[in-house]
Amino acid sequence: MRPRLAILPAIAFGFAAVVFAQAPGVPGGGRAGGFGPPIQIGPPAPVPSEVAIPRPTSTELDQTNAALKRLIDSDKSSSQALLKKFEPLMLLQPPRLNTAATFTQTGQRRGERHEGFVARAQQGNIDLLLHGDSITDWWLQDTPQFPNKPVFDKYFGNMRTADFAIAGDTTQGVLWGLHNGEGQGFQPKAVMLMIGTNNMGANTAPEIAEGIGAIVLEMRHDFPSAKILLLAIFPRSTPGDPVRDKIADTNKIIAKLDDRQHVFYMDIGSKFLDDKGVFLPDSFRADNLHPQAKGYDIWGQAVSAKLAELMK
Repeated sequence: MRPRLAILPAIAFGFAAVVFAQAPGVPGGGRAGGFGPPIQIGPPAPVPSEVAIPRPTSTELDQTNAALKRLIDSDKSSSQALLKKFEPLMLLQPPRLNTAATFTQTGQRRGERHEGFVARAQQGNIDLLLHGDSITDWWLQDTPQFPNKPVFDKYFGNMRTADFAIAGDTTQGVLWGLHNGEGQGFQPKAVMLMIGTNNMGANTAPEIAEGIGAIVLEMRHDFPSAKILLLAIFPRSTPGDPVRDKIADTNKIIAKLDDRQHVFYMDIGSKFLDDKGVFLPDSFRADNLHPQAKGYDIWGQAVSAKLAELMK
């Protein structure tokens, strides 16, 4: 076991389990492209105390529930019937496995792309590492429909960069990749990280925040001298969609990881929106999730000065 910073475990109990990942836009759920073996959930990753979910021990759970039952049973008010009715909802439940904070080889981290990242890591000479999911991965698209690469070159072309993001991936996949060759062999000056939107369907906001925190902790171990620019998860969908609230809740938690020394949190989501919360024209695709070239240009402008500062 590698030495770690002060941590709390990502789960209180449980063993590896076979489940299907719920990443939006990934055909076949837990199977890469709809094929291949099901995803095997890996061991829990350590998470920073700043974002750790409080989890009772079995003794604490029993004591708390016993005390709550006594209070409800002894209540003499007109509300006792309601308290009894909703007692099962008020009792503490055993903590569940947080898949977002596990070292899990997702379908995206199988095969040529992962192997290519490992080979690139071993080559070294990477000053800036970009990491995340499709939103970061597609910086490098260069087609008539999606001419994003020229925007990437505009802001990062004079830097020695690597982009290890993969479309459809989740926090657990990024964790596994870093832990299995993608985080060894080089020492970047800075990392720009945004991840978590593909966990929105399967995990709660606190669970996603734990997964992001676990990645930051893994990067702090793998790249001890690097400065990490931790981006808030970008807004998605349209105003009024509950997913926006879930993203905001997640971002509020991960902002606590900003220590102004190694980790620097930045929320640029509002720069993509008008005063009604709608994406600016031509900045995002019709899916209200992925930036177009204009959106990438807004992104580049927003972070370029900060990255230059962190890479000194």
